[in-house]
Order: sequence, then structure tokens, then C-alpha cells
Amino acid sequence: MKVGSLFAGIGGFECAFLQAGFEIGWANELDKDACNTYRANFKHKLLEQDIKDLNPNELEDVGLISAGFPCQAFSIAGLQKGLNDERGAIVMEMFRIIQAKKPQVLLLENVKNLVSHNKGETLKFILETLKNLGYFVHYKILNTYEYSTIPQNRERIYIIGFLDENHYKRFHFPLKINHTQSIKDLLEIKVGEEFYYKQYRFYEALKKEITKRDTCYQWRRHYVRENKNNLCPTLTANMGTGGHNVPLVLDEQGIRKLTPKECLNFQGFAKDYVLPNTAKSKLYKQIGNSVSVPVIKALALEIKKVVYG
Repeated sequence: MKVGSLFAGIGGFECAFLQAGFEIGWANELDKDACNTYRANFKHKLLEQDIKDLNPNELEDVGLISAGFPCQAFSIAGLQKGLNDERGAIVMEMFRIIQAKKPQVLLLENVKNLVSHNKGETLKFILETLKNLGYFVHYKILNTYEYSTIPQNRERIYIIGFLDENHYKRFHFPLKINHTQSIKDLLEIKVGEEFYYKQYRFYEALKKEITKRDTCYQWRRHYVRENKNNLCPTLTANMGTGGHNVPLVLDEQGIRKLTPKECLNFQGFAKDYVLPNTAKSKLYKQIGNSVSVPVIKALALEIKKVVYG
């Protein structure tokens, strides 16, 4: 089955679908920096343009459309504007492409806040729109550490739509598994000096609180927060807006923030995924905006099971 990807970002969906044995037909992404990272890793057709300008007649027919549609419009960080936000209007453009292409299957991902946003009205609207387009829809919130081997606390809503009611009836979300990797397993052995906080003005406060090796910490303005259960906190796009938003760890050399490559590891990207030589703030933002690759792969395999038997 071929996949078309909307709001492709740096290709987390594509990595997962390729691992699950799907083909990629095309992808669409507006952000120039994300497109540069994307092209460093994939050879298939990438349409670098606003979704509003996408002509569905020029898109190859595909069996599945995936979309990590803009979460800022629905997250707390997006100030709860939802569908009234311009990015909410972009969701209508997503529906336009879906309506025109009518793929057999849809796989959409968003922040868990979507469930409660506007007292549930936003999600209700999305589900009703998909139903009106002919889709039978499942949705569920999955946390990365419960549905993959990756120790990241990342709750996201996954919406799966099928045109075929029998496929819908046979589909089941994957079962929970135990995350088997520790934080230490995903850290690089040696990193550059620029990641360490030795000259940081709050270094003494950090040193007092950051004492464990296999733990991620977060600097919260005036205090340090330790993440429990040996999990990495949710990686977000605002990691690109300032170093203090990037999780902290303690290694043999001292206290430092995670590197972009380590953040990729916590999103479940393969070791050979290429990061271009660009500003680290841009890379942090792109990775925080991406998806948990192994969770998408698990969903892709379940979809494959019901479509192909």
C-alpha cells in the first residue's frame, strides 16, 4: 500500500511506514528547514508548499493518508484557540485533500489535549467530518513508553479511519508492552562541550538537584524537576526556543542537555537517520514536532493486518 503524508515534518510517519513494509507515494511540508532535513533522508516526491496550494489532482492516488496535523492549534501551548486559530483552518484543508483523494485508510496524530479542547467539541467536529466523508473511525490516546521500547512520556491521540466497515470492525489498537530501554541506552557516549552547563548562571542550583545518572531532569525557571519512572519528558517544539526547554542529564563530564541526536533516539528514529548541519535550535524544534516512530509503526502493522489479512 502506498502512503501520502500531509504535514510531513521530518518524516517520522514515513520512517515508520517504510519499516512496516509500506511504500511512500508523496509527502507535503511547508517548513523550509524541515524540508531540508526530510530531503537528507528520503528520495520520494516532497511537495514543499502550503497545503492550501495543494492540487489533489496532481497527487498520486494512495491507499493511506497520514497527517500529524498542526498540534499548536489544540495544545495548551497554542493557547487553546482550536479551530478558530488559523492553524485550525488548516485542518479544513486536510479534509479537502482527504475528500478529493479518498484513501482507504487514514492515520492522524495530535496532542492528547485535542480530546478535551473546547469541552470535547473540537474532537467531535473532526470525528463527524470524517464520518461525513465516509470513514468509520477509531481513536485512542497512546503513551510512547507503554506502546514501544522507548522511555519517553509522550501521550498523543491517534485517529484511524477506514472506508471499509469490515476493516474498521477488525482493527484493534496494539497491546501495551514494557519499555525495555533505559534513558542511558539512548544517550551518546561522548558529546560536544557546547551541551554542558558549566558556565550556566544557575549551575549551582542544578548541581544540587541533578544527582542521578539514569534520569532526565527539566529546568523550570526557578527549580529543577526530576522526571519519575526513568522516563524522558515529552519532547516538544519549544525545545527550539531556548536551551532550558531541553531535558537535562548527568553524565561523567557533568550536567548537560540532550543532543539533537539523542532527542531523535527518544522519538525512536533509526541510528542512520541524518541530521543536516544547521542551527541546533531548528533541529530541536523539528524533532519535538515529530512523532514517535515505533508507535506509528505498531499502528501501521495493525492496519496492514486488517487490510491484507
